[in-house]
Amino acid sequence: MSEHRRRMPQQQPPGGGRAAARRAAQQPTGRRSAQARDVSTGSPSSGYEEERPYGGRAEARRAAQRGGGRRRGPDSAGPGGTGGGRRGGGGGGGQGGPGRGGRGGPPPGRKRLIDYPRYGKYGWRRWMPSWKLTTGLFLAFFGSLMGAATVAYALVGVPNEDLAAKAQNNVYYWSDGSQMAATGGEVNRQIIGIENIPLYMQNAVISAENKTFREDSGIDPMGIGRAVWNMAKGGDTQGGSTITQQYVKNNRLADQSQTLSRKVKELFISIKVGTDLDKKEIMAGYLNTAYYGRGAYGIQAAARTYYGKDAKDLNPSECAFLAALLKGATYYDPAGYPEIDPKANAAANTERAKERWGWILSEMVKDGHLSAAEAQPFIGEDKFPDPLPPKKSAALSGQTGYLVSLAKAYFINNNEQGKTETDLARGGFEIYTTFDKQKVTALEKSVKKIYADHIDPKKRPKEDTHVQFGGASVDPRTGAIVAIYGGADATTHFTNNADQTGAQVGSTFKPFVLAAAMKDGVRDKDGGDVQDASTRKLVDPDTARYNGQNKLRIKRYDGSVWHDENGQEWLQVNDDNASYKDMTLREAMIRSANSPYVQLGMDVGIDKVRQAAVDAGLLESSLVKANVPSFSLGISDPSAIRMAGSYATFANNGERNDPFSVKKVMEKGQVVYEHKTVGKRVFSTAVASNITDVLKDVVEKGTGKKARLDDRDAAGKTGTTDGNNSAWFVGYTPQLSTAIDMYRFDDNAKNTKRKFESMYGTGAQPKIHGSSFPSQIWHDYMSTALKNDKVMSFPEPEDLDTEPVYGGGAVSPTPTPTDTPSATPSDTPSTTPPTTPSQTPGKPGKTCDVWDWQCNTTSGQDGGNTSGNDNGGTNSGTTSGSTGTPTPTPTDTSGGGRPNGGTGFLGGG
Repeated sequence: MSEHRRRMPQQQPPGGGRAAARRAAQQPTGRRSAQARDVSTGSPSSGYEEERPYGGRAEARRAAQRGGGRRRGPDSAGPGGTGGGRRGGGGGGGQGGPGRGGRGGPPPGRKRLIDYPRYGKYGWRRWMPSWKLTTGLFLAFFGSLMGAATVAYALVGVPNEDLAAKAQNNVYYWSDGSQMAATGGEVNRQIIGIENIPLYMQNAVISAENKTFREDSGIDPMGIGRAVWNMAKGGDTQGGSTITQQYVKNNRLADQSQTLSRKVKELFISIKVGTDLDKKEIMAGYLNTAYYGRGAYGIQAAARTYYGKDAKDLNPSECAFLAALLKGATYYDPAGYPEIDPKANAAANTERAKERWGWILSEMVKDGHLSAAEAQPFIGEDKFPDPLPPKKSAALSGQTGYLVSLAKAYFINNNEQGKTETDLARGGFEIYTTFDKQKVTALEKSVKKIYADHIDPKKRPKEDTHVQFGGASVDPRTGAIVAIYGGADATTHFTNNADQTGAQVGSTFKPFVLAAAMKDGVRDKDGGDVQDASTRKLVDPDTARYNGQNKLRIKRYDGSVWHDENGQEWLQVNDDNASYKDMTLREAMIRSANSPYVQLGMDVGIDKVRQAAVDAGLLESSLVKANVPSFSLGISDPSAIRMAGSYATFANNGERNDPFSVKKVMEKGQVVYEHKTVGKRVFSTAVASNITDVLKDVVEKGTGKKARLDDRDAAGKTGTTDGNNSAWFVGYTPQLSTAIDMYRFDDNAKNTKRKFESMYGTGAQPKIHGSSFPSQIWHDYMSTALKNDKVMSFPEPEDLDTEPVYGGGAVSPTPTPTDTPSATPSDTPSTTPPTTPSQTPGKPGKTCDVWDWQCNTTSGQDGGNTSGNDNGGTNSGTTSGSTGTPTPTPTDTSGGGRPNGGTGFLGGG
């Protein structure tokens, strides 16, 4: 058998070579075909093998390889039959014949470097990678990654420390572009050696931030993994940075952006620093460059700033506190940073600082850095190492410190790039503010004039001590804060009085109640619990009448008496116990009567009043949560800035622009923040113009007459609170809205029993009202601030689509008789309420008829004669200027007439 296999063909038959192979491939394959061919040719089917034609099996194999895969392979011409078929060609294979023909496996294929899709596999197996291919890909990827990391590690250099750690100025500019202040140029930092840094401080930082510091290579893969895993689970964002990484970030990288490239760069630099530098050098570098708040960089500056001592003299407890500050001084400095975040107030910060301080001490004991005996003297909340109070820079004295602080806080809270206080502390920013230097100076002079002329602590120590003023001025057209008065001096009085101080706003809140009544309407007492627009009646300040009685029993909108949680009724008193008969809401605003507006608030709904205040521009967080009747009298404590901004909404005819103090910020020549004014309509022009018209009457003939300007119209409202604890005047012209407040409060942090003190007798006045010193300051400031501005007028009040409203016990007129009586009498008359003869019907106090007694008396009285809240005077009578109770008058059946009530001496028309 072997001899026949090895026999070489003696000669090439005709038609051999590729032609023969091609013909052979076209012949039927398999055993049957081979036998059939044997029979037809008379060739023996076994025993020996005839000599093969030239190009037989070898040529067939090559043909199969060229066809590949699923192509039919060439048949062998040998006696053993042919292979091939759809599953591959190849030789051999008949019965007893040599080779792998017939139904044997696939023929040998050409070897590929990457066998994918896999050769000789079909269906899903063709696309399933083999274990060799998978392993190879993984090793290739891992090798590439390691190669890239090696190249990156070799290419990344460690930046120069001195170049990266240098500080720059932050420059603040006035609204006209001139420089206001430059801060940050002289960085509070003193570099000290590791030998002068207490081991307690080093260990406190290690226990708190990086327990593996002395063993790791500069990074902590486990820490990074924990941070990624926690964030993937939706937990709090955690950092995986080691002390080495923080040192690199603070001291070696000028780029502080939160980008992937910067993070990767920091990672490789940290590995190099961890390899090249000694751990003591890294620790000293970190503690000498870290920011501890209050402008203090480094442990030595922090020790001097917070404890007035050198770093080497710090005890373990003080070290634990300073280590706590490294988590973020904004939220851990007990002095607080409420101007940056209201949640970072002194009380909240103190609580957070004590908790973290105690935790760090316990961790030091757990880690063996501090023995239990050493820690014992410092354990306990009463053992907290209280730091010294903060000191202000002399360069930011006067109003400048308040202005810089306000602009800084605004930028931190509103930039979209995540710039923090730490970023600003490094310097390099140009901050363009909205503050007008001339207006700031004018406001400060107006306050100082009152201090100089009326406030004398030496002469009246019990009445004139701790007297504070605050103020803010806003452009209604843009929301720009053009001026503030934060206090006597930013270096001695640390609270910014223009910001939220806790002083209640009193009756300056009433315009929001009236705006809600105009916008949403009063509820129908017969409408049930479900109240929507269809069951409400919009209010007109000249047709709606309310009871002005002193000690008025306040009711719910459905007429039932209101009771508090103790079952007590609410009896509303007016200032000086003045009592009035039924009066319009305009007159109630002019006189600052309390009873009508408290009842109006109940009829509208406290929720609607609150929303109107928020719509105007007050922060909801500054409004009390309780839905009590007194809410409408201003028991909330918004800031002067927000009060000026909310009244600016009325000045801007119902379109709100939120107050802002920074126009643009640049860093390294690039704009990193720019304010864009986007107004929002919150009240219709009809509502806003009528509010302005009512408040204009308050200035012209009511409690705000001392604020009246000689050359232009103004609108505003006075406010005084119970106990005479605060007094306000908030007013505006079309170009400027300003709020002034006054109160007595000891802001000395060492006084733990601080509270607002009454102002009876302050400035030699029996009682301080909004119509006294606050109105005078407002008048003096606005006269100067608007001196060179064009005189502009308010828009005329638009007509309101309202129905007559009689609330709070006011007696409504009897319905006019008609031809067809109604089966069910209506609670609300279909006719308009009575009016006095006037050239401007329905607008009391406008151009009055000579016979209009009420109009004359309400417009000609002095502030001391117009009884009510905020007026600063008393009234001998309780019915002066009242409209009385309207008396119905029959009308003709055509409906053309209207009822006329008895008004003044003349009675009916």
